Amino acid sequence: MIIRNVNLETVCGITSMLPENTLPEIAFAGKSNVGKSSLINALINRKSYARISATPGKTQTINFYNINEEMYLVDLPGYGYAKVSEQEKVKWGQLIERYLHGSKQLQAVFLLIDIRHDPSANDKMMYDWIVAQGYYPIIIATKLDKIKRSQIDKQIKAIKTGLNLVPGTKIIPFSSVTKQGRDDIWDLVESEYLIEEEVEQTDEN
Repeated sequence: MIIRNVNLETVCGITSMLPENTLPEIAFAGKSNVGKSSLINALINRKSYARISATPGKTQTINFYNINEEMYLVDLPGYGYAKVSEQEKVKWGQLIERYLHGSKQLQAVFLLIDIRHDPSANDKMMYDWIVAQGYYPIIIATKLDKIKRSQIDKQIKAIKTGLNLVPGTKIIPFSSVTKQGRDDIWDLVESEYLIEEEVEQTDEN
């Protein structure tokens, strides 16, 4: 994917109406500080377009990034941050649920898991919940540069086991530092989720 322009087009809070977009949407979910903002910045070739915070739980909105007027990358609020009140957690959960149920253009959900650690109870709950909403998330194993190459297979197996992944689920190891995995993510998005758009355009021509 050649990134020509990026626009943070819509920011949805708890009381906001969801946008009625007409372009395909690809959503990213993950616990606080798993690296969603860093991933999005790497995907769009921007250093700090998606705000990165050292404070977990900072993203409290659903952010829609318009890419090339072709599609949206959708950043969902992080989950599992202990210092956020239970009331806020419930509201964020309702916001994400409203999006997963309400979006007519959502093509795929990517779930980010820190490759250094076994999936947490919150990770497992989020995975099961996304599946229950009718989506089979692609797993992005983040912070790849933080482990040795010899540990990768072992940690990927731990993610498969810890989440009890549906057979055939794709796992893409990713590093925002080295950008390893970036092209794999874009190749998957373009081949699996944007192909219909391209076919339609070809037919029109």
